[in-house]
Amino acid sequence: MPALTPSEVHTVFVDAFNRGDVDALVALYEPDAVLIERGRPAIGRDAIRQAYRNLIDRRGHMVLETRSAVASSDGLAVLHGAWTLELPDPPGAGRTVTGLSTEVVRRQPDGAWLFVIDEPYTPLAI
Repeated sequence: MPALTPSEVHTVFVDAFNRGDVDALVALYEPDAVLIERGRPAIGRDAIRQAYRNLIDRRGHMVLETRSAVASSDGLAVLHGAWTLELPDPPGAGRTVTGLSTEVVRRQPDGAWLFVIDEPYTPLAI
């Protein structure tokens, strides 16, 4: 299911994440998109796939709230989201991770919106 508005990118993302569908996650990124993983850029779909495969294997459950979506007339938008990830590791112990994300998405020729830049750990202060 394509994201037809900037904020729908978050909806489609969290659905794919919670289903453990790495291919659907990667399909939300432009071919040369950048995902910041542990402070380092994962550039391109192959690197992004590997980053998500490692995370999906942990079988977490995510909740994602879009805090803002600001679109320009030229087909770019900035998203901010607040997320919570429940991780069941080690088994039986569980752990909760939270964060704020900042993403740049772009409208594609077919009308779908895809990630160009994805920073899941927006700093709270600089």
